Amino acid sequence: MKIYEDRVAPNPRRVRVFLAEKGITDVEFVAVSIGEGGILAPQFLRRNALAQVPVLELDDGSCLTESVAICRYFEYLHPKPALFGEPGLEMARVEMWNRRMEFELFWPIANVFRHIHPFFKGKHPQLPEYGEVCRAHALKRLDWLDGELADGRPFIAGDRYTIADVTALCGIDFGRISGIRIGERPHLARWHAAVSARPSAQA
Repeated sequence: MKIYEDRVAPNPRRVRVFLAEKGITDVEFVAVSIGEGGILAPQFLRRNALAQVPVLELDDGSCLTESVAICRYFEYLHPKPALFGEPGLEMARVEMWNRRMEFELFWPIANVFRHIHPFFKGKHPQLPEYGEVCRAHALKRLDWLDGELADGRPFIAGDRYTIADVTALCGIDFGRISGIRIGERPHLARWHAAVSARPSAQA
């Protein structure tokens, strides 16, 4: 199996952190540059016509895209630790929190970068006003998450590290490029320090 990725992009990092938590080391990574147009090359578009990374290419040549879908496949292959939660209520809670982290933090932060940062100038239509709306949304959600973590729980979805922590970590860390930081949010800072200290955070 091969994973096509750009190491500076947050979605491929989600997969790398997930694999590191699983202890999966036998996957080849292939660099594809977003900035240099590698995602628009014909050979890459045959793997993902939407020109997005990451892409998991299976041994039979078929491809799986979307970072969470790729993580779910590896969860099936390597079910322990259960980063999507154990079947039943825990799995539902993890799904809830991962979607919250994705929709309320990860994507607003990514849209700040997409619509304001010079990196995407001329590559995608940019609406700076929308980028600032996303920034305000992301900052409010950092406040919200700080309040949620005030109950002292160690991880986003409860007592165990899950895909929700991966999504939140990668989104919040990516926000630094656009000046979005944790700041004076002590409960969020406590959580962030703990998950950043895990070896997987360096993946």
